[in-house]
Amino acid sequence: MWTIILIVIAVILLTIGLVKLVDKFIPTKFKPILIIALWVLIAFLGYSTFKSIYNPILFNQEKEKRYTAVIKNLVDIRNAELAHRQVTGKFTDNFDNLVKFIEEAKFTITQRRDSTVRDEVASKQFGVDMTKDIVITDTLGYVTIKDSLFKNSNRYKTMMNVPAGKPGEKFQLKAGFIEQDDLKIPVFEASVKKDIVLYDLDKDLIIQENQVPSSVVGVAGDAITVGSMEESTTNGNWSKTYGNNE
Repeated sequence: MWTIILIVIAVILLTIGLVKLVDKFIPTKFKPILIIALWVLIAFLGYSTFKSIYNPILFNQEKEKRYTAVIKNLVDIRNAELAHRQVTGKFTDNFDNLVKFIEEAKFTITQRRDSTVRDEVASKQFGVDMTKDIVITDTLGYVTIKDSLFKNSNRYKTMMNVPAGKPGEKFQLKAGFIEQDDLKIPVFEASVKKDIVLYDLDKDLIIQENQVPSSVVGVAGDAITVGSMEESTTNGNWSKTYGNNE
């Protein structure tokens, strides 16, 4: 982009130089037309330079606003999926099931306490009373997933909808298992392509945005994603400037 700006500025300076040359060397009867044409060209190039600087600024402002809304929904989806795994032992790839789970399932509230009891085996073996330390888990009650995660909000009912960008789009949700050290580990992934979120903005800037590497502050790659179907992680691919990604 800066290369283009420098070229435009150079052309503007060259055009101004031409205006002065015209004023000095061109016959009087041709001067008005040529000078007007050159000043029109200067105005056009100046406007082009302004747009080349200002358009990316507007793009980034709108992008930040849309990404923030999208990531808020992805965090809600992640929290709901983590609760689903805690209760059922796995993730789900169905939003209807996830909403139903939030409305109907409950967390068990427990309390762990240490205690000492008679060790029957050791007492019999050694002929004297022996004790051992144990941990007792008491069930104190239950709390609904909805109240725990969303309190008085019903936003979980719309968390599957992409809140910014192309109308009517939904997040893609996947779930399954990966094998690791002979164990099946549950995984999930929720995502939306940047092309959908930014669909009506400058196409060239969208192409640049899709190529953002992971080392740059922002959102890596061509999609906004939480979780992974390739590894055991529930992290998002956005930087912490957008909020907690873990």
